[in-house]
Amino acid sequence: MSDLLLDINLQQLPDDYFGGEWQVASRVLNRNDPDSPLAQATRLVFNPGQLEAQTESSGPGQMGRWEITRDEILNRPYLSFELPNEATRALVTRMRRSADGLRGQLNLYFASGMEMQLDRA
Repeated sequence: MSDLLLDINLQQLPDDYFGGEWQVASRVLNRNDPDSPLAQATRLVFNPGQLEAQTESSGPGQMGRWEITRDEILNRPYLSFELPNEATRALVTRMRRSADGLRGQLNLYFASGMEMQLDRA
C-alpha cells in the first residue's frame, strides 16, 4: 500500500472527514497559553458534537464540544472548540487523506496564532 496522501478541496470537504481520533504530530504555540488544554493535548477525539482532548498524563482527557462552521464567501471550514477552560476557533488550512480514507493529516491555524498538525490515529 502506498503512503501517498491526497489533498482534499477544503471548499467541498465533507464534515464527516473530521470525525475520529487524531494524534497531534506538531504544534507551534505563538501567543497561545502553553498550559491551555489544546496546547497540552497529544490526541484529539472528534465524536459528533463532542470533543475529547487527551494529554500524555494517565488521567481522563478534558471533554467539550466542537462544531464546523464555514465562511459565507469562500466556504472555508473552521473548527470551533469549547472546553471547560478554553474556547477557540481554528481555520482548516489543509486536509490530506489516503485513497482508502484510513490515514489522514489535518492542519489547523488557531485564532491565537497556534498552528497544529494532526495525523489520523
